[in-house]
Amino acid sequence: MDQQNPPSRAGGHPSTPNDTLNTKDLRRVLGSSMLGSIIEYYDFILYATAAAIVFDKVFFANLDPALALFASFGTLAAGYLARPLGGLVFGHFGDRVGRKQMLVVSMMMMGVATIAIGLLPTPDVIGWISPVILVLLRMVQGISVGGEWGGATLMALEHAPASRRGFAAAFANAGGPVGGLLATLVVSATSALTGDQFLEWGWRVPFLLSAVLIVIGMVIRLKVAESPVFQQLAAEAEQVKETRKTPLGEILARHSKTVGLTLVASLGFYACQGILTSWGVAQAVNNGIAREWVLNWKGVAAIVTVAVSFLAARMSDRIGRRTVLTIGAVAGIVLAWPILVMLTSGSPWLFVAAILIGNGLVQGILAGPIGAFISELFPPRVRYTGASLSYQLASTLGAGFTPMIVTGLMIAGGLPLVGVFWIAVLVAGLVCIRRVPEGAEGMQSTHLERARFKATKRIATRRAPRETVGAGHGTRGDEA
Repeated sequence: MDQQNPPSRAGGHPSTPNDTLNTKDLRRVLGSSMLGSIIEYYDFILYATAAAIVFDKVFFANLDPALALFASFGTLAAGYLARPLGGLVFGHFGDRVGRKQMLVVSMMMMGVATIAIGLLPTPDVIGWISPVILVLLRMVQGISVGGEWGGATLMALEHAPASRRGFAAAFANAGGPVGGLLATLVVSATSALTGDQFLEWGWRVPFLLSAVLIVIGMVIRLKVAESPVFQQLAAEAEQVKETRKTPLGEILARHSKTVGLTLVASLGFYACQGILTSWGVAQAVNNGIAREWVLNWKGVAAIVTVAVSFLAARMSDRIGRRTVLTIGAVAGIVLAWPILVMLTSGSPWLFVAAILIGNGLVQGILAGPIGAFISELFPPRVRYTGASLSYQLASTLGAGFTPMIVTGLMIAGGLPLVGVFWIAVLVAGLVCIRRVPEGAEGMQSTHLERARFKATKRIATRRAPRETVGAGHGTRGDEA
């Protein structure tokens, strides 16, 4: 590689300012990452919404209502259980053959599974095999979204200049709440239009509409260039005929502590999601608040979450990922009990306050920097595997099991146990956030690599021209 005139990350001219995301190629990359995540999470969170207000009455109608809801959330958890597997499989091939190809495969898998759920016969037609198939399809969804997050985040982060990585990575993360918003609005509109027929057949419409979104997403995703960081790694390996280690093997040997710490650090974000968007929605509807009201305000909260997450991500580029995540965790600890009281009060407006504060503020602050925070802690050659494994394990434990856990805690001891659980998760996450080094600096394997990283970070912060950042030691290697 020409060190004097390194190519632009997005394929632009070398004279392009170092700290801008406003180039044609970068806009395409960021738009593709966000749109792909929106489509994937529309499908994934659509299932969570249906699990809260539909599946207990459709697939488990023969059970006591409380047990039916518990069983419905159990199928929801199956998808989260499969997410780490998706992270490992897609991470392995994403680190070996490329980020882009894995994103195309993950989108196809998600589309097929979601459409199949929309066509699935109920137990009245095919008996007990119906919920079994539902669980299997949910697991395919989990494997797919487990591979999506890492690829979409890395495509955005690895194309971006060093001083804007947090903001760039937030585009992929923002796809989650936007996808959730879209799913919520579609379910709400379908519920209003189909009325009493919603539980008969109306709930299937949002699942079947996924076919249109998948076609749009595939067209856009196929036009995006491969990550420049991966291209450089592949070229260097080819030049020296390097035999690269299995990504998982290297993660377990050299970065297992980082996986553990970032996993727990991410749990607070996912616990907020599980408690507020799944369990909290079910509680509100079961307490007599109109289904459309709950879904519409859940959608408004998603908009607030996106706005806050972008602000938090941009702030993390200025004051550090750990500082912003610390603010979010402390806010969650302080506000957890008031949010729970409002969420379960049965008052429509107190529900609105709870969902806006919990989803919009607390979850938004935690969501903004989390993609860059985790990804920067792993070197590029194993970044897809390491970041995906950590994040998807957190999703399994945090969002996957949280609705089922808090449903059980409500049965066993009521709201106080739920409060203790949520606060404990946030405290554990805060402790781990403070123990993890800031960005890639702490994970360089030698003092020389750490010194180079610090120098690169200082240069990027001063907004130097691209030639200065690339001089001597490019930022697209382990420091990228």
